[in-house]
Amino acid sequence: MDIPPFDLPAALSMVQIEPAASGQPGVNLSESLVGVPGILARDRQNYAQDAQISIRGFGSRATFGVRSIRLYVDGIPATLPDGQGQVSHFNFDSAERVEILRGPFSVLYGNAAGGVVQLWSAEGTPVPVTTLGVNAGSNDTFRYSVDTRGTVGRVDYNVAGSLFLSGGYRRHSRVRRESDNARFGVDLGDGKKLTIVANRLNQPVSQDPLGLTRAQVDADPRQVAAVANQYNTRKSILQNQLGAVYEQQLDSDDQLRVMGYGGQRRIRQYQSIPVSAQRNPLSAGGVVALDTDYGGLDARWTRSGQLAGRDYEFVLGASADGQWQHRRGYENFVGGTLGVTGALRRNEDDNVHSVDEYAQWYWHFAKSWSLLLGVRHDDVRFRARDHYVTATNPNDSGSKNYTATTPVLGLGFRPSDNLRLYASYGKGFETPSFNELGYRSDGRPGMAFDLRPARSRNLELGAKWQVTRGLAFDTALFRADTRDELAVGTNRNGRSTYRNVGDTRRQGVELSLDGQLADHWRISAGFTHLQARFRSAFLACRATPCSAATVPVARGTRMPGVPENYGSLRIRHGGELGWQEGLDVTGVGAVTVNDTATQQAAGYALVGVDVGYTFALAASTRLQLSARVDNLGDRRYIGSVIVNDSNGRYFEPGPGRTWMLGARLVF
Repeated sequence: MDIPPFDLPAALSMVQIEPAASGQPGVNLSESLVGVPGILARDRQNYAQDAQISIRGFGSRATFGVRSIRLYVDGIPATLPDGQGQVSHFNFDSAERVEILRGPFSVLYGNAAGGVVQLWSAEGTPVPVTTLGVNAGSNDTFRYSVDTRGTVGRVDYNVAGSLFLSGGYRRHSRVRRESDNARFGVDLGDGKKLTIVANRLNQPVSQDPLGLTRAQVDADPRQVAAVANQYNTRKSILQNQLGAVYEQQLDSDDQLRVMGYGGQRRIRQYQSIPVSAQRNPLSAGGVVALDTDYGGLDARWTRSGQLAGRDYEFVLGASADGQWQHRRGYENFVGGTLGVTGALRRNEDDNVHSVDEYAQWYWHFAKSWSLLLGVRHDDVRFRARDHYVTATNPNDSGSKNYTATTPVLGLGFRPSDNLRLYASYGKGFETPSFNELGYRSDGRPGMAFDLRPARSRNLELGAKWQVTRGLAFDTALFRADTRDELAVGTNRNGRSTYRNVGDTRRQGVELSLDGQLADHWRISAGFTHLQARFRSAFLACRATPCSAATVPVARGTRMPGVPENYGSLRIRHGGELGWQEGLDVTGVGAVTVNDTATQQAAGYALVGVDVGYTFALAASTRLQLSARVDNLGDRRYIGSVIVNDSNGRYFEPGPGRTWMLGARLVF
């Protein structure tokens, strides 16, 4: 809906993307989120597993990829219909801004919407502009990028490509990533516009160093578990995607928007599953091969008008998304050779179809009051067709259907021109993804279709204050109560299975300050206090291997992977030319790493500094040189955790003091 962010009765942060402003290379989403409350993006230093992103505690249990959060690029889903998403194909060279929506109104985006992250590409410029960039830094890290923007006739374009290479902070963590993104806007006249977005990700090499035990971290945080080298754990990714958005102004009051997209994602992952475990005829092997085709359509009609003399806006839409995944499993050995593709052990088609309808209504029903209502109905269908059937491995085909209707309501009050108060409430739901459904807790092959979706009730109270014309302060109190929370059921032979464990609660407060402090001085600061607790007692695993949960987890135990306090601050000084300086401070509290809360990762605070100088070489040519140092104090810390890791390797250490040099030529 076309509602100004200041008037929206929800916590929404908008961050302008400036890759060169902080001296960082523009590889990770976490680089752009300094000063944004609620969201925590933890860099694993492991590009085989993607970033670990959570919003108000939702998504913290994801061991790889992004769960419980909806992701979009230029309005096109980056989350599959089963709820599993990834940010590896986010291209920050062509990006203009990133938006983070938190709280009840996230549920209007459907399944697994504990929060929403959207990346938007910039439109082409009236005058062509090309940017060439190069970065080099610690751990044999290099990045090369190019972006060109402009307009030709009625078509504006923005095309970017990059190559990222790194030896990694830890041993056995080398990566090569190629990322390309192209956006074309076509003015068709008569209020019609077509936007075409194409992107490509090729990551042929991403070694997986795995996690470490506490003893291993204390001995040498840069080491890897012996099995990582033994089985040469690694992943390769290839993704191609094409999408289009058609917009038409039907008349002065009505607008039509139709979006369609399709793509392919190919993954090969070599795991460290022991050979002895694969002797079991029901084992799926130690090599995962996923070939996924996906696509969808979304159509919405928007009408603006007046009711009782007051402005309103109404949106009615429907979408359909599909995921067609061919999953195969192979042994990770041939004879005595480990870390190679061996005999076939799993072969199935895992398909998901989602059909959704939604409506929203925004109405200024009084001079100082506004109302935002919404409702969404989701129908998500899972189907597995087993093609690996033997005398000792029966046919495990099956299907499951999940449905939910999720309403949301927001009330806004305007006591003055520079202050907004609001309250909002909504219900959400999250189906298990194929990663949770993939293995049954009884050790038998086939899908865990006995899992139920998690359902949540979300409440938020907030205030937005425009302190000065260029400085804004926001605060929000929130609570999310979830029933049928998903958690680990068993751990054995390197595999985790899942089950529903009852009720949980996530509640807390967010504070943020963003904008201009003075001429050439800017601040972005965000702080989150979050209490995440299990509200139902259940049984968990004591150690691995674990074929049955036997350890009581008491009501009130902290949920793993969720810090109680975290925040970040960036202060920047400088203009477009001459010197620019920046200071970053990031703090994250301690987190428990398993359901029983018997181990934890300590909290930490990190300081980063950067300096740059921009030269005007000609009327339209600029050269910017930059230098940056991260973890200035060279602290030892745990950058992220692998919640309930089946081998007790919970910890992923962050790097010590690192440096990065950069140069950007704009002409």
